[in-house]
Amino acid sequence: MDLKRLNHLVVLADERNFGRAAERAHLSQSAFSRSVQAAESELGLQLFDRGNLEVSCTAAGAFVIERARKLLFDSRCLARDVDLYRQSLIGDLAFGMGPFPAHTLLPTLLVELRQKYPGVGVRVQVNHWNYLAQNLRREELDFFVADTRDLPLGPDLAVTPLARQHGGFYVRAGHPLLARAKVQARDMVPFGLATVRLPEALLGSIRRLLGLEAQAPLPFALECEDVGTLKSVALATDTVLASTHASVHAEVTAGLLVPVTLDGAPALYAETGLVALRGRSHSPMAQYVLGRLTALTEQMAGLGIEAPVSMRPRAENKK
Repeated sequence: MDLKRLNHLVVLADERNFGRAAERAHLSQSAFSRSVQAAESELGLQLFDRGNLEVSCTAAGAFVIERARKLLFDSRCLARDVDLYRQSLIGDLAFGMGPFPAHTLLPTLLVELRQKYPGVGVRVQVNHWNYLAQNLRREELDFFVADTRDLPLGPDLAVTPLARQHGGFYVRAGHPLLARAKVQARDMVPFGLATVRLPEALLGSIRRLLGLEAQAPLPFALECEDVGTLKSVALATDTVLASTHASVHAEVTAGLLVPVTLDGAPALYAETGLVALRGRSHSPMAQYVLGRLTALTEQMAGLGIEAPVSMRPRAENKK
């Protein structure tokens, strides 16, 4: 069976309607219907139940469609690899970044790429992992870098752990909290917290830190995927910023932001990982960027601000 006909089967399974599927395949409905019927005849199986309003896969159809998707994906990968090989290109690139990696890694990486490879087109999406995973599965991205703790590990995704990025809470210089001899976590609540969309594990840690019950709403005054905007708000108001150390390193070094020393706080961190489609080959440019991202993440982990003694994990007593 040719790949075009397999694609028609997959499109019909996705759209569940002959009219919509034919439009997506750029065929008349009669031509599309004949293609599906020919596939069923060739396989000797009924692949679809045809209702009045909606089409659904039979058990045989679900079996065939699952394997057809894999064949079509492999075919696209082959065509892409052959094209890269034939042209001897390093290739254009599209990838995604979570908010904190984007703020700390992207500026250095993109300057380097523009200086070394000015002829290469780069498209970057900055968003939370869920949005990036959807676009990766649509093959709109080559890979993405983000906190992977909430990412469902399906057989289609390959995750490579990167250096863990530690973080904490920060306020502007002169903030009322800094005048206190000892700051409890709940003391931050009246000022409101500002951060990016956080994974559930980290939300749970913050709830426990604040003495809240599981699933209780958190006192987030501002949730935004733009770390630069979050910092601007924290610098201009009494809002408390929750951030990775590397993301605020410059402001802390300049004395503009100050880490909040909390009594008995757990270690807070971003579990950064590099996510790609399993089995997907990468262009030479993508391989280069992947290597640079790994190295830059290691550098940023070492650049992090040392946590106050009260925020470090307690050492076990040695006998």
